[in-house]
This record gives sequence, structure tokens and C-alpha cells, in this order.
Amino acid sequence: MVIIFYLCTMIIEPIAYFRSPLTTKFGVPRQSGIVSELRGRIEFVDRYARPEALRGMEHFDYLWLIWGFSENVEAEKHPTVRPPLLGGNERVGVWASRSPFRPNNLGLSSVRISRILADEAAIEVLGGDLMDGTPIFDVKPYLPYADSHPEARGGFTDNHQWQRLQVEMCPNHEALFKADDLQVLKDLLSLDPRPHYHADATREYGMSFKGYDVRFRVENNVLYVLGIH
Repeated sequence: MVIIFYLCTMIIEPIAYFRSPLTTKFGVPRQSGIVSELRGRIEFVDRYARPEALRGMEHFDYLWLIWGFSENVEAEKHPTVRPPLLGGNERVGVWASRSPFRPNNLGLSSVRISRILADEAAIEVLGGDLMDGTPIFDVKPYLPYADSHPEARGGFTDNHQWQRLQVEMCPNHEALFKADDLQVLKDLLSLDPRPHYHADATREYGMSFKGYDVRFRVENNVLYVLGIH
């Protein structure tokens, strides 16, 4: 008996878009949850903007988001990548990483539910690692009994941790933000948004946050905020 498999193309379209104070990929956390108070908002497109579709979500604390790396669609893909956690110099297989440079440009993130706005067909969340305007293809509830494996090995992440920077900012710059937003900004900067192969202490960088251009440089594990425009 001959079995024939017919291959077809699955077409998926965004069901929602993500809204974030980070309007470029520079500065976006490299994993969800590591800036736990970073606020974002899932806004469903008109076709799926139905309050009944959110019924029961109030009984969950976390969501899985399946989304698209919209900034890397045309980038060349390779079978190995250089994770930033390894300093950007050591290569591992793409399937052993969460690199955005993937054949299908799909991302997976776990975010904490802050507020459900059924009448607005939106969900406010915390801890996202998505930039503003990111397309979301599916939303699923996080199930602790099935999704949590605290005893599991974490590959190279077991032996490497993010080394956070000390952030130095003058009072005039701090005064531009509310207390909660200021703490989120400092958390983002402490993760060192620079490419990990950059080590020039004189080089100035810029990160977009809540409509501001935050300029900084890094020297000896200290990040100095130079200006906020």
C-alpha cells in the first residue's frame, strides 16, 4: 500500500498586535519575564474583537503568545547562531536557541495578565519581550500543571547568567518619568541593550522608550545615561 502525503501551505494571519513603550527592537528584553513590570497591551484585530472570546481568561495568571519576528523577515538564516548570553562569540544550533533568526520567524513568550478589557477586546500584560506593533498569531493560557518544569535542564543558560549593569542617571533625567516607568527603564538599561560584541566605552547608543530617545554609553559595567530627548 502506498501512502501519499500532500503538502500544503498554511496561511496564518495576525489575530492581534502588541503595543509597547519600545518602538524599536533595540532595547527589547531578550526573554519574556526578565523585566517583570514592563507593560504591554494585546489589541485584537476587528475580526476577532469579540468580548466572548476572552470569557474565562480572568481565571488565568499567564498567557503564551505566538508571534512574528517582524524585523527579521528578510534576514539570512543559518543552522547555527551566536546567543548573546554566550557573549555573541560561541555558536550553537538554531534549534538549541531562542534566536530571532529562524526559518519561520516565529516567537514564543510567556506574559503575566495585568488586566482584561473585554469591552475593548484587549489584554494588558506585564513582562513581554515584544516591540510595539508586533503581530500576534495566537494566544493560549499558561497551564502550571503542564507547562511548568522547575527541575528541567536549561542547556547553556544553566551556567551563564545575565550580568546586569549599574545604571547612572542624573535627577533631571529621572524626573521625566513616573516612578514605575523609571524603574522599568533602568531595568531595561541594566540588561545592556548593546550587541555583545561591542565594547567601545566611547560609543554612544540610543534606545527608544515611551517616546523618548535615551542616549547612553557603557564603561566598566556601568551604563551612563548621557541625555534623554
